[in-house]
Amino acid sequence: MSKQELPALGQDAVEGCCPGLLTAPLDEGQAVELAKVFKALGDPIRLRLLSMIASRAGGEVCVCDLTPAFDLSQPTISHHLKLLRQAGLIDCERRGTWVYYWLLPEMTDKLAGILTRPAGQPLPEPARTAENVS
Repeated sequence: MSKQELPALGQDAVEGCCPGLLTAPLDEGQAVELAKVFKALGDPIRLRLLSMIASRAGGEVCVCDLTPAFDLSQPTISHHLKLLRQAGLIDCERRGTWVYYWLLPEMTDKLAGILTRPAGQPLPEPARTAENVS
């Protein structure tokens, strides 16, 4: 495992620190943090891995159960899992020969909160310009 790993995002953050996208503009730091998480989710393999981990009965899954679902080498699967871990979406523990993974719901809850429009609040009105006024 590399000693140059990125810190897991969202694990030190105070809950509710980030406004929803529709309630206030993100500051630069929030945008950088979120971009790393969305980048991790932007790959179909990683999205499938996250789904397989999150939907697993018992809440955790062995890497030995994940690898056969893909036509990829074990090191490639491990790389994708490492990126999900660095984004703060999953965590893992080595038990003997195998590594077990589980979802970190704090990050998925944070993403859901950022992307959710507050109940009952309308979307902001679009700015009127000379071009869209007839």
